[in-house]
Formats: sequence, C-alpha cells, structure tokens
Amino acid sequence: MSAYAGATMVQPEFTYDNRTGRRQGPFLSLVSALAPPVARVQAQVVPYAASWQSHNRRAITASGRRWVVLGDSMSQGIGASSFDAGWVNQLHDRLAAEARPQIINLSASGARVADVLTQQLAAYHSLPAATDHADLVTVLIGSNDLFGGRPHRRRLPAMMAELLENVPRGSIVSTLTQPAPEARAANAHIERTGRAGSIEVVDLRRHGPPTWRGKLASDRFHPNDEGYRAIADAFEPAVLRALGLDPAPTDDGP
Repeated sequence: MSAYAGATMVQPEFTYDNRTGRRQGPFLSLVSALAPPVARVQAQVVPYAASWQSHNRRAITASGRRWVVLGDSMSQGIGASSFDAGWVNQLHDRLAAEARPQIINLSASGARVADVLTQQLAAYHSLPAATDHADLVTVLIGSNDLFGGRPHRRRLPAMMAELLENVPRGSIVSTLTQPAPEARAANAHIERTGRAGSIEVVDLRRHGPPTWRGKLASDRFHPNDEGYRAIADAFEPAVLRALGLDPAPTDDGP
C-alpha cells in the first residue's frame, strides 16, 4: 500500500487554500529585495492563491465535468498578467462553451512533488465525488524539486514514481524540460507509466516552446502570457482527447 494512501480520506469541508504552508526561502527573499522585477512577480503569489481559492469554492458547487489542476506556480499562472491568464485558462477559453469543464485549480506556488502527494491529492479526494464524468486531471510539477537544493533534487525520481502511482488513471502528466540527470530519471518514470497506459504524457521537451525569448515575465523565470500560451499549445491535444474532442492533426505522423 502506498505511503500516501491516507490522502484518500474524505474531508468534511473544502478548506484548501492553494498554499504549501512554507515561508519564502532566504535566497528568494534576498533576490526579491535586490531585484524589483523579481519582487513584482513574487508579489503575485498571495493574491493569485487567494483568487484560486475563491474560484475553487465556487467551482466545486457547480455541475458538469471538472478539470482538476495539480502543480506549482506554472499552473497558478505566476508571471501572467492576471491569475486567470495562465496556460490553464488560456486553454480552457479555446474550448467550445458546451465542452468547457469546471476548473478546480489545486496548484500552489513553490510546490514540490511531495506537496502534490500530501496536500493537493488530499484536497482532490476531499471534493464531492464526480457523478457523470471522470475528472480531467493535469499534472505539471518537479521544477521546484530540482532547484530546491540537493536533497530534494536527489529524491525527485523516487517521488515522481510515487506520485505516478497515486494520480488518477488517465491523468495528463508533463515531462520536465531541464537537462539535469534527476529530471531525466523522473522523465523515465513518466514515460514508462505512459507506455503502460496509466497516464497520458505531454512531452514539453518536444512540444514546448523552442525558445523562451519574449515569453518570460520580468523575473526571467516564470512565463508571461505568451509563454503560457505556448504551454497551452503543448497540452491542448491531450486535453482535447481526454474530453472526447478531436484534436487538430499534427505532423507527428500516424
């Protein structure tokens, strides 16, 4: 049995607040103090989390299919012009009105794989049970493990393997684009699970933007609206398939 099996316990009330509970680290605090462009992006973290929390509390009472978003600041939309200008909402807006699921975004800025396992999946399992359609679940996580220090980086492949055992079957999971050995090892777990048919893989190494020139926010780390549009492009075919819609043909062959 998974070490995280307890995360499936149903909570009496949805209280998730889109935060990891960790304070900003000393390095990021120093950089924010010295670099106003970084500080401007970091100033989005608290209000964007609050906006998603408010949105989620409304969305869980709505009818229809749900899109549950798991991940870090890349799915919170940090760096975008507004909390709902990230890749999730840009892709959602492309869908025909009658096909749009209710977004329940459980991502948290600064989240690591362990936070998805212990916090975000617990929040997901506390939601009212889906009644008519299986939930669409997307996962974009791992960058903070790589940049969070050697212990987190070394644990990333094993933590990713554990996550893949716990996400709902059919979840759409993105690869990591960084060239680090730990990222390659984590991607190997993702690819193997995808070949087994348990998840669908979005390979950002192949289908993400070929360059981030003009696609980064002022901190030169998070995407801006254009960068998030490119991530939406990469996820779009898999999301359309998951929703039973026909994705546009690609040049990847039959």
